[in-house]
Amino acid sequence: MTWTWQLEKADGTVLTSRGLPKESFGSQGDAESWIGENWRTLLEAGVDQVSLLEEGRVEYGPMSLHPDE
Repeated sequence: MTWTWQLEKADGTVLTSRGLPKESFGSQGDAESWIGENWRTLLEAGVDQVSLLEEGRVEYGPMSLHPDE
């Protein structure tokens, strides 16, 4: 199984390329660890939310990268 993060704007528009990382992971845990380490960088690059995909199917999301206020 392959796990990936779909990077999105707040309106759900999928962001592609533009120097954004395109990582794939062998487990859900690895994917979740990666987002935990990289969410700030993604937010600074213009990503508002992410969805976790397993083999292209949405496992969960969208999940905002913006901190709660």
